[in-house]
Amino acid sequence: MKYMLVMHMNPVLWDGLSEDEQQAVYAGHGDFMKLLKESGELVTTQALAEPEKSTTVKVRDGGPVLSDGPYLESKEFVCGLYLVDVETKARAIELAGLIPDARHTGIEVRQVMFEQGLEM
Repeated sequence: MKYMLVMHMNPVLWDGLSEDEQQAVYAGHGDFMKLLKESGELVTTQALAEPEKSTTVKVRDGGPVLSDGPYLESKEFVCGLYLVDVETKARAIELAGLIPDARHTGIEVRQVMFEQGLEM
């Protein structure tokens, strides 16, 4: 089963961490990726740009309406994800707890229900 382990960023919380704490998070991702590669559970990982660099597209009156930034106003935003292929949801939850960001913000564990090329 594939699960997305979705990381959230809270800039206020992040800015409150010491330089050493921030560096520990970065280093922890390297260790986590190594663990996933060695176990064969890593499908991919992606880091996302901050919301200020995004565009939201809505279709109104038959045409696109663009706005800067994310659709929702929130202190937290999605900053990246790991896509893992694991035997059970319990394993996905276990892995989510190993992501360094879990010590500071939440990690959302969401099962992939459809993948291009697969029948539903």
